[in-house]
Amino acid sequence: MFCFIGVLRILTEMFLPHISLADLEQTFFSKVLPKTLQLFDNLMYELSSEAKGLTSQNTELCSTVRNLLQTMVQLLETLTGCVRYVCTLQECVPLESIRTLPSSVLYVIKNTFTHCKDSESVYCGHLHLISDLLQAMFKETYSLQKQLMELLDTISMDSASTEDNITDMVSVIHTVLEICSVISNMDHALHANTWKFIIKQSLKHHSLLQCHLKHSDILSGLCKDTLLSFHSCLELAEQMKMSEIQEGTDLRLFQKTVKLCRFFANSLVHYTKEFLSFLSDSCSQLYQLFLQIYSKFPPSLYAPEISEVHRDEISRVFLVALDPLINQLLPFSPFMEQVLSEKLGLPPEQQLSQCLVLITIMDKLSSQPEEVQTLWNTGKSLSLFSALFFSFQQCSGELSLPVCLPEVISTGQPAVPITLYHYVCVHLCSFIASTLPSHFPQLEYALLDAVLGSSMITSLLAMDAWCFLARYGTAELCAHHVVVIAHLIKSWPSDCYQVSALGVLLRRMLFLMAPDHQVEFAHKFLPEEVENLAVWQHVSLKALNPDLRKRVACQLCVAGLAQCRRWLNSRHALGELRPVNTALSVLLAACNFAGDALEAELQASVLGVLGQFWTFLQAKQVSDEPCLQQTLCLLLHLLEFFIQALDAQLIIQVFALQSSLFQLDPPDHVRLAMVDFLSSMGKVFIPQEAQRQVIPQLSCLFASLLADQTWLIHQHALEAFTHFAEETSHEDVVPQCLNSEETKNKVVSFLAKTRQVEETTEARTERMKQERITFSAQFMKTDRELESTGEPLAKRACPPPSEEQYKSAVGTMEGAVEAVKLLLQKGSPPTWLAMKLEALHTALALLRDSVR
Repeated sequence: MFCFIGVLRILTEMFLPHISLADLEQTFFSKVLPKTLQLFDNLMYELSSEAKGLTSQNTELCSTVRNLLQTMVQLLETLTGCVRYVCTLQECVPLESIRTLPSSVLYVIKNTFTHCKDSESVYCGHLHLISDLLQAMFKETYSLQKQLMELLDTISMDSASTEDNITDMVSVIHTVLEICSVISNMDHALHANTWKFIIKQSLKHHSLLQCHLKHSDILSGLCKDTLLSFHSCLELAEQMKMSEIQEGTDLRLFQKTVKLCRFFANSLVHYTKEFLSFLSDSCSQLYQLFLQIYSKFPPSLYAPEISEVHRDEISRVFLVALDPLINQLLPFSPFMEQVLSEKLGLPPEQQLSQCLVLITIMDKLSSQPEEVQTLWNTGKSLSLFSALFFSFQQCSGELSLPVCLPEVISTGQPAVPITLYHYVCVHLCSFIASTLPSHFPQLEYALLDAVLGSSMITSLLAMDAWCFLARYGTAELCAHHVVVIAHLIKSWPSDCYQVSALGVLLRRMLFLMAPDHQVEFAHKFLPEEVENLAVWQHVSLKALNPDLRKRVACQLCVAGLAQCRRWLNSRHALGELRPVNTALSVLLAACNFAGDALEAELQASVLGVLGQFWTFLQAKQVSDEPCLQQTLCLLLHLLEFFIQALDAQLIIQVFALQSSLFQLDPPDHVRLAMVDFLSSMGKVFIPQEAQRQVIPQLSCLFASLLADQTWLIHQHALEAFTHFAEETSHEDVVPQCLNSEETKNKVVSFLAKTRQVEETTEARTERMKQERITFSAQFMKTDRELESTGEPLAKRACPPPSEEQYKSAVGTMEGAVEAVKLLLQKGSPPTWLAMKLEALHTALALLRDSVR
């Protein structure tokens, strides 16, 4: 073995220089290199075998291992000299003249580097005994690889190259790719130079090799090493943040690693540009690269904590270099299909990443040709608009905290942090401004779908974007959209939550309409027609000019009163309450936004009708019927407008009902309506005859609402009580509302604006992560249920009526009887009433008999 090294050196130094280039392969390399590789394998086997027993006490074994390593270094030196000699022969070396040399040398390089990488386990913790020789072996392998790469740079290949030459060069590139995976964590410069060789040779022989290279493997390796370097940057930055180090070895290593990241980014850009058409199967890896980078970089909740200086350097050096890659991928249909896929199934930590990538794509699309914009805006599964809304909906944690992103508000000024919502809204509106008219159908579909979706924050984003579109577009476009929205509201059941969202959008859009278009809208949806009240209940009359506002308000009041009177004069059927609630909503809209403009007689009529409702409302019925709960809330809000005109009897009725209802634990929206009503009571001097009954109920209601465990109700109760206490002339009521020390302390803290104990930023972030996991799981469950196709579920068998249902029905009858009694006391009954009561008496007798 040791003798062969000497022979190989003699052959290389004495005989090789006398062999012509044309005869090198046949005469020398094909004969000598196979035996050299056999020697190399024997050396590696001996090293691995002997190293297992290496100890400082076994000097003989230690000497043997060192001799083997020394022989390995000599072998590497000889191969390096051999390669160096070939480099001196001529500028362009034909590959067929040295065919065996590259593959043989690469085999040695790969296995030697692998041995060095695994040395800790190979030498069983006794590296100190042979570290000098191991370092020499690594250094010589480094030198051998560098020399070989210089030689391969001189290889000449043209269109006339043989298939064997092409196969050999492809094999060289793929073997060097394998070496990259071995040395990725060993030496930055070596790693970068090895990749540089792969990229350079792939581009140099582009036309010959493009159909033979394993592009997916090369790209996968680039992406993997880019991420490894990026994660190393973050780890170093995090360590410096924790130790508060701003200079020294760690900083220099950090800066080198950031530059390595930039090198990989540039390599990805160059390689992708040249071989894009061959990367259809690699689009998932490219997209994942962006997602993983963004998921570990601020402002992601899953990013390590690093200083702003290091964050800016990574962004300036690395992310800026990576940015052109998206530009190159935009025209590529497979990449678009990957990004806009409906079934990405991303983990929670990548939801924000996806949103930011989509925003980046939007920012770049406006400068792309029309066909590229069409590709993204009319995607096969989702359009870019729909994908953004879908992605934004998943960012619950980032929106709740909220996280902030840098944004340049005005040209020439430094970036300022803005919330994720603000950031997405600004960029979305900018994209809408550049959207081609031919893509408006996809835009309108995405906006409407988001407005009608289950996510309130996403619905709000869509409304903001839609209002921008209305302001940016023509007045005719705005008017057209308003009419479409109004028709949707008319055609849908009023109790759908989607109608509420459409109502908010309609209210905002009406402010953006031209005055003449508002007049046309009022003509198209006449306020005096009952079927149009469903639309007008959502409209803010402040949007209209004063003359139109007064006319519409009067017409709405007349129509709303007529609807209420029809119901009050009928049998008060609960099933017919929806039109009444719509009428009350319209009255509320008219009074809130045009109250002073209403004639005194019309105001009196409204108050008179409101008073009639309280004669039949019963706490148990309201507690059981959601429609009646809505009626009560609307009545309370309307009474706030007329609060100083209420008579003693009506005040007594209102407080009696609220007190009774509160004992039945009403839902939150009813409690909030009570809170608002109680707040307005500060403006009223309660009549003497009503004080004995009302004041205890008022203080009891306030005390209960201030002690409510629901934070929203508690907060509103604090605000309402503050307003009441500041305005009321009944000062003695204020201390009665504070019936416990805890409530008193909370009110005092609120008045003093004392901040409660806050959770730490870390605790809140962790809570957001856990909530997001729960939210994502629930969202996916709902999504699967919506996607499931098949036969509809069979109807469930109706359960037997409960005792509560019987009580509710009987309570309704009792309430109706009491209402008729009150009506008879106020005036003469109509002629048909006696016959109707007789028919009801007969029906009651039949019911009684069936019960018996």
